Amino acid sequence: MSEAIKTIAVNRKARHDYSVDENYECGIDLLGTEVKSFRDGKISFPDAWAEVISGEVWLHSLRIAENPFASIFNHDPDRKKRLLLHKQEIKRIARKVEDKGYTLIPLAFYFKKGRVKVDLGLCKGKKLYDKRADIRDRDLKRDVAREFRHGLN
Repeated sequence: MSEAIKTIAVNRKARHDYSVDENYECGIDLLGTEVKSFRDGKISFPDAWAEVISGEVWLHSLRIAENPFASIFNHDPDRKKRLLLHKQEIKRIARKVEDKGYTLIPLAFYFKKGRVKVDLGLCKGKKLYDKRADIRDRDLKRDVAREFRHGLN
């Protein structure tokens, strides 16, 4: 049976600025009003990143808008959120981030079986010439596809 996955948001800029080496699916520790804002899609994470602090992974710069119907029990929109991973995964991530200059970037947020999940990427920054090469390759693929379509007619 397939699992129902509903995408909330995707960080397309991250794929342009970073080369993604590994992906980790992890849960996120949220408050009730934050989950409601996620369901409405009211999140912003253009500069979000994660770090390992004392055996836990924390997500920074993820802004979850306050829920207007939550009265006085609303959440702080800019608080850092804890990501839920297995200990062995956290140890592996911590080693790579410390030694090889990797960065943890959230690539996507989605609902899976009613729970909010984060696609966390272990990324390395791209140089300007790498970005230009990616753009050139994408343009070439587009041109070839266009010629192929016109050749069929």
